[in-house]
Amino acid sequence: MSDAQPQQPLPPAQPGTFQIEKIYVKDMSLEIPHAPKIFLEQVQPQLEVQINTSAENFSEGYYEVSVTATVTATVGERTLFLAEARQAGIFQLRLTQPQELGPLLGIACPTLIYPYLRETISDMISRGGFPPVILAPLNFEALYLQQQQNAAPTQLGPRYEVARSN
Repeated sequence: MSDAQPQQPLPPAQPGTFQIEKIYVKDMSLEIPHAPKIFLEQVQPQLEVQINTSAENFSEGYYEVSVTATVTATVGERTLFLAEARQAGIFQLRLTQPQELGPLLGIACPTLIYPYLRETISDMISRGGFPPVILAPLNFEALYLQQQQNAAPTQLGPRYEVARSN
């Protein structure tokens, strides 16, 4: 008979926590360089939309994730308006496995923030006297996976060009 004692099973790992602490507008601006004359013209602008994401660990277990949209409307060589907004969120991530951190910061957090950013951009452009611009829904998972295949694994803030219309 063996004197070896049966091995005790390891205690189950504590599950990680993911909590939204706050979502807020971090920065926004609207430039209308040719106002007021531009409002007298009947023009069909060309729109260009760029989306950027970034993540920063600013305290133990706390991350700020931001999604920035830049909407540029042009007519020929003239800029009709330039609208930019950065929507951010503070997220608490505790006991998260290292392999889960990237997808949480690059997919889950931007997906939660983006609807607020869409509203901010639309409202700001409307208040500037233009028809609202409704940003198209984005699949941050597909964008994150694409970015992971094309970029260095340490980069947390990819830049995406999402729309260009004539």
